[in-house]
Parts: sequence; structure tokens; C-alpha cells
Amino acid sequence: MIRLLISRKPTCSAGGDLSSSWDSDDEYEKFIRKMNPPRVVVDNSSCPNATVIKVDSINKYGILLEVVQVLMDLNLIVIKAYISSDGGWFMDVFNVTDPDGKKIERQKDLDNIKECIQKSIGEGSSAAPSRRRSVDLKPSSNHTSIELTGTDRPGLLSEVSAVLTDLKCNVVSAEVWTHNTRAAAVMQVTDEMNSAITDPQRLSRIKQLLCNVLKGNNRHRGAKTAVSMGITNTERRLHQLMLDDRDYERSEEDSGSENCRTKVTVVNWFDKDYSVVTIRCKDRPKLLFDTVCTLTDMQYVVFHGSVDAEGPEAYQEYYIRHIDGSPVNSEAERQRVVQCLEAAIERRVSEGLKLELCTSDRMGLLSDVTRIFREHGLTVTRAEVATRDCKAVNMFYVRDATGNSVDPKTLDDIRAKIGQTVLQVKGISDQLQSPNDAPSRFLFSGLFKSRSLYNLGLIRPYT
Repeated sequence: MIRLLISRKPTCSAGGDLSSSWDSDDEYEKFIRKMNPPRVVVDNSSCPNATVIKVDSINKYGILLEVVQVLMDLNLIVIKAYISSDGGWFMDVFNVTDPDGKKIERQKDLDNIKECIQKSIGEGSSAAPSRRRSVDLKPSSNHTSIELTGTDRPGLLSEVSAVLTDLKCNVVSAEVWTHNTRAAAVMQVTDEMNSAITDPQRLSRIKQLLCNVLKGNNRHRGAKTAVSMGITNTERRLHQLMLDDRDYERSEEDSGSENCRTKVTVVNWFDKDYSVVTIRCKDRPKLLFDTVCTLTDMQYVVFHGSVDAEGPEAYQEYYIRHIDGSPVNSEAERQRVVQCLEAAIERRVSEGLKLELCTSDRMGLLSDVTRIFREHGLTVTRAEVATRDCKAVNMFYVRDATGNSVDPKTLDDIRAKIGQTVLQVKGISDQLQSPNDAPSRFLFSGLFKSRSLYNLGLIRPYT
């Protein structure tokens, strides 16, 4: 599937038709919100190893995702969280650190956290989380956004980049994910004058050629094209694209590796009409965003929850209902929730050797670099492309096209062609192994034991 988006200010929210109980805009609700503005307290004294953020607000559908996305955008790491949004009121506590595991010390940063959260959930913010926009997103008319989904294969990013270069499109930023033989990308491109591409015939030509690339020799899942106007948070949109592309569906061969993956369970607490979701997996940045984003996009509401990620493994527990008020009510639905959450967590896990490229930006740079990767038998499993002050700052996760780790000699040849100082290598000790050693996906041991109501015997498995 290919989507081309010309970024401009949205004229309406796409989430207004979810449920009248959540997005009512009558005068009474507006009055209640005005009389009870959100209250955000940033406490740096009560916890010795983390900054504590307390958020109190009138509840609305999607507010948890809005707050979590702000924390993610501010590059904060959530090590503990307590979620409660029952009874029409949202009361959450987040213990956060900076990426180095330290408390936020500068008063300027503390004030900025408070301001960003208040702006995100305050009066005038979106009443429901649209699948076409995100919290506090600043629209731009300077680029055209291209969304791609299709079957992954070695060299796909190189082929896509080459087509864009031939069409005189400059990639100013992009993010690419691959998971379970599927690939998704969101790219921002400009024309030769560094402006958004608006000509309908040119857009149609771009879609047609990219569609041909994505189809390749795959006749089972054909590419689709669509044009729409709007903007969205890149990472949330990637989750949505892969969810819509059903990357959570696994083959019978892959089902045998279940013990090596994230552990997700869904049981029903019949006395309270909740479904209880528990997640145990290796901790990493943005994990909370990935799970909350997926539950929200599947139209589930988190009423209570807890997160513990102070060790190398993370434990998450959510008490949810569907937006229509019902818990998970069938085995098929339960399986889908489990599979979608597993996929959401695994998508961002970066397999392969991490390469960082920093050089002057130019038209065709991404095409040239990925072509060199492809010519040396490497495939890109994940990529982040950005342009800052006319500099290209790109991150690639690569591995051998056969699935093995990168041969050191191959890496030396690639760096000789691109430039030793231009292309830096990260994580050498973990990923530069002999070609006979295949990389492991997940290694989980000593996981948190659940402290949920399920262990206390207050809830029982779905039957």
C-alpha cells in the first residue's frame, strides 16, 4: 500500500465518530472541562532515582496515549507508572528518567515537561485520538509524506530510494520498520526547490512507480495506492500501517519460536467486566508508547494499569474494555489482542548491526548508500533518516541478506566506499560475528512474576 500526503493543517478530527459517550462536545462538558483544567505536578523530591509526574484531568478517550506520547517526544524513560481513569477522572503517575537513567535536574526541563503535558490534554486539544494526527503536532507545508507498506525483501529500501531519486524527489526524513516479512515506511520528500510536491500528475507518477517496486514478484498480497491530506506522528503511523497490513499474522513455521518472544496474556475479570492484559518482555525505550498506542488504535480503553521497568525486564498490566464498554468476549478477539501487542513490541526491536551516517545532505544520498549496502549483500531491517542544518543524520540497522551477522571484511569494504569518517559503526561486539552464527531475536530470562489480581485468584482465565 502507498499513501502520499501533502502536509497541511487538518480541518477536522478523524476520530469524532468513535463513540458519543467519549467525544461529546455539548456545552455542559465544555463547561466542566473549563472549570476543571488539567493539573500536572512534576515532583523531583519524593523519589530518589526518578522524577515523578502526576497528571489529574477530566477523562476523555485517548488521553493516556496523549500523555505517553508527550513523554516519548521529550525522550523520557518511564520506569514505573500507575494508571487510573475510572469514574470520569484521569489520575496517572509516571516515574521517569533521562536516557542515561538519571533524574531530570534542570528547572527549565521540568517546566517544559509540565507545559507540554498541559498543552497536550488541556482545553482545545483533540477530544479523541485521530488515526490521522497526533498530540501537539505542528503542521508543515514544506514536504510531501509518502507511506509505504509491502512485503519485505533484500534491497527494497534501495529500490524505493532509487525510484525517488529518478523522480527528482529528495528524502529529507524517513523511518522504516520491518517485521514478520512485512515492511512499512513513512518518508518526507521535497522537489528540486525543497518544496512540497503538489502536482497531481507527478503524484500519480510517483505512486505508480513505487507501487510497481513494492509489488515485485509477490502476487499474493498486491500493493494498493491512496492519496489523502493530513499529518500524523511518524511512529504512531508506522504502527497503524503495519497493524492494517496484518503483520501480526504468523506462519506455522514461525509459531514454533513462541518461547523466544514477548509474553502477552489476556484474561477476563468477570466480576468487574474488565479484561486484564499482562505483558512481560525485555525492557527498552518507548515500550509503553508502543503498547498503549496499539490498544488505543484497536479501540480499547485502559481503565487501570501499572508498569514496572526498573530492571532489565518490563512488566505491564492493563485493565481494559472495548470502547463500546464490553470486555474481550471471544477467543478469536483474545488471540488478536495478544498477537497485535506482540507485534507492536517486536516491530521496534532492532536486529542487525547499527550504522550511523553523518554527512552533507544531497539529492540521491539515501539511494547511493543503500545501493552500496545491497551490492555488498546487506539488507536494512530498520532505518531512521533525518536532515539537520543541511546535514544528513541517518541510522541503519543491517544484516546479511541470508539473515546472518555482518562479516567484518564486508563492513570494511562498505566503509571504504562511503567513507570511514562518514559511516560509523555502533554495537560491534554484539553484531560482528562469524557468518555461521545467526543472530538471536530475543533472550528473556528471569522475567517478573505477575503481581496481578490473577495471581491472587480474583480473576479467572477466559473461557
